[in-house]
Amino acid sequence: MPLELVLQYFLSGLIYGCIYAAVAIGFNIIYNATAIINFAQGEFAMLGGMIASTLAGILPLWLAVAAAVALTSISGVAVERVFLRRVARSGVLNTIVATIGLSMLIREAALLAWGESVRTLPFFSGTEVSSVYFLGAHFSPQVYWVAGATALIMAGLTAFFKFTLMGKAMRGCSANRDGASLCGIDPDRMVTIAFGISAGIGALAGCVVAPLTQTHYAIGAELAIKGFTVAAFGGLGNSFAAVLAGLALGMLESFSTVVVPEAYKDVVTLCVLLALLFAKPTGLLGSRAAATLKEY
Repeated sequence: MPLELVLQYFLSGLIYGCIYAAVAIGFNIIYNATAIINFAQGEFAMLGGMIASTLAGILPLWLAVAAAVALTSISGVAVERVFLRRVARSGVLNTIVATIGLSMLIREAALLAWGESVRTLPFFSGTEVSSVYFLGAHFSPQVYWVAGATALIMAGLTAFFKFTLMGKAMRGCSANRDGASLCGIDPDRMVTIAFGISAGIGALAGCVVAPLTQTHYAIGAELAIKGFTVAAFGGLGNSFAAVLAGLALGMLESFSTVVVPEAYKDVVTLCVLLALLFAKPTGLLGSRAAATLKEY
């Protein structure tokens, strides 16, 4: 295979791997805080891209993206406060099922609001025809924004959980909910904040990838499947592992098109997930979360 073609596949895998990793990080934040899998996480990425595409017509691009992230974060908080907190009393399994129902509800609401049309965002820098050439391969400058957003998310979360009082409180609730309550921490408030952060991360991912892949009302389901695959692949609860797993899965999908038709690349994802669940249910790098699920 020519070197320029290898680089082209590599860059394609990098783009999708970063997006999968960002969605998986959102899964992990919610899992660590509540021990549930939030299957509505992909819809937050869809909402971010769709809201930003709408606001970009009346606001500067950077302000449209910031507003989309903020509005999606608020929607994440609303989802937890209005719907999931009530269902959580009946157990983890019911709550997970509720997130699937919410995913469908958000998707249908997006269909009513935006229709079936495909939308996009302007490139954050450069234009659609401007490309960067490297060793014969060419790629859009938007790749820098995709990789940079993923790095920013990881750096920001690391600093938040290690150095801020609220981040430490959230880690305490994740480790021992009852013990955190005895120390004066409100676990319900921490869960609400976790949903807001998770939704904002998903929205940012949806915004940075929209200029490259475009967005539409139904894209959230696919992102949720890929994000969950990456989270399980790396180890539920481990965000650093999610980045590595996301990049690995993105590369696997990209290079798999060399031997299988592109229409079947999603089959590769499902095969990886099934093989992983059979071989090592805790993920390649293990999970930082408790081995058993607990109610929140």
